[in-house]
Amino acid sequence: MSSDVSVSAPRSAFVTTLAWVFIVLAGFATVISVLQNIMISVMFPVSEMQAAADQAKKDQAMPWFAAFMLQNMRLFFFAFLVVCVSTLTAAIGLLKRKNWARVLFSLLMVLGVLWSIAGVVLSIVILSSMPPIPPTAPQGFGDQFDLMSKVMIGFNLVLAVGISVLFGWIIKRLHSPAIRHEFSAA
Repeated sequence: MSSDVSVSAPRSAFVTTLAWVFIVLAGFATVISVLQNIMISVMFPVSEMQAAADQAKKDQAMPWFAAFMLQNMRLFFFAFLVVCVSTLTAAIGLLKRKNWARVLFSLLMVLGVLWSIAGVVLSIVILSSMPPIPPTAPQGFGDQFDLMSKVMIGFNLVLAVGISVLFGWIIKRLHSPAIRHEFSAA
């Protein structure tokens, strides 16, 4: 009698834990993102959003990136939904040891690193494009604003480095020979 039982590679706790953590996080993020997209569609009609963006550009010297984000708010919320659903799908695929999920998850980690770096750059651009402190501002306000700006940029920088290191480590582990073998045997 022959046995049809195939010997598979042992399942690592790293992949299982990573998958479950991201299933929970991406699941919550997906639910929130769906609700945000519904809210944006119901509460902010496209014509009113466009009129508000046009008026803000005329009334104030609105930075280009703020105007762009205001004009494309629905696109940004939809893109976030796509990333959340993709992350949830990849995490479930990781749990099932699907190789496409390992590759997709790695790509999403790279996207996360790039997004965190872009966040640092964007915070610098936003804070540097702020209008100068008026001379009528209370004494010491300018110094406090400068300190706050430096703390915000510093926090964003520390966060970006932390995310980059963590996601880089995850990518490295997912591409290690042992983990790749685990996915090829599934």
